[in-house]
Amino acid sequence: MALPTTPIENPKSFGASKRWTLPNKYKLFLMALPFLVTTFIFYYLPISGWIYAFYDFTPGIPLSDTPYVGLKWFKSIAQNQTQMEEVLRVLKNTVAMSTLGIITSVFPVAFAILLSEIKSSWFRKIVQTLTTIPNFISWILVYALAFTLFSVDNGVVNTILIKLGFIDEGINFLATNSNIWLTMIAWYWWKSLGWGAILYLAAITGIDQELYEAAEVDGANRFRKIWHITVPGIIPTFFVLLVLSIGNFINNGVDQYFAFQNAMNKDSIEVLDLYVYNIAFANNFPFATAVSMLKSVVSVMLLFMANTLSKVVRGESII
Repeated sequence: MALPTTPIENPKSFGASKRWTLPNKYKLFLMALPFLVTTFIFYYLPISGWIYAFYDFTPGIPLSDTPYVGLKWFKSIAQNQTQMEEVLRVLKNTVAMSTLGIITSVFPVAFAILLSEIKSSWFRKIVQTLTTIPNFISWILVYALAFTLFSVDNGVVNTILIKLGFIDEGINFLATNSNIWLTMIAWYWWKSLGWGAILYLAAITGIDQELYEAAEVDGANRFRKIWHITVPGIIPTFFVLLVLSIGNFINNGVDQYFAFQNAMNKDSIEVLDLYVYNIAFANNFPFATAVSMLKSVVSVMLLFMANTLSKVVRGESII
């Protein structure tokens, strides 16, 4: 006896009910579009201001009424002895701070590993939250905290030291050249340690958990699992960030150093970005623009050199 059958509809009718959808590659492009526009506005559009480096520009006077001087401001960097000494001074500070930053870039790696080893999830979340929050605090507020702790008259540290009898009068911790580089890198990592560990925590999460289980079966202790599984698992992420930081070697930013600078520590705290800022607001816009242009060119060269080195050493590149 034949089984009852359901009549088959015309196959051509199936395609008519389907709705057209945007291909995934275009969806991804539209998701990235706002960031591309933001990058263009804030990073590429300001490049048009480089034209000021070729004019004897004075604020308030239209550029059309400003005399064209060609490479005058670029030549003045090397021809003026006093100016050359100033540039070398800020370059020394810049290289020192950037070198310390690269040397201490293992801190967020170690911190991420330590966080991942905390078994209590609620305690791990509390620690991660408390160490990430400072990243969203402005450097002005960080300096206000530093002033509260280390000011000469009413600082918490000086008050405690005086009451304990260790010192007779307050020490001006914030207005000294002594160990200023170490002080700046310490404040930097206090502010950004938790935030810098986020990428490494994500990399650790992506490691296959079966590797840990297999290592445990083989009798590996916690340290062995960290050294042979966790560390190799986050090395690629570390190298990518290291290459980017090398490309950013002479870009220290302005905020931190502007907040902490004063007449006593300016010689040791003034990095290249802060120097450009100070020169520009001293009404020497063309010279500041020329220095900034050279800084950008050197940054691009360093990025490609670091990328080439990564390709030679690791066989991979990020560009």
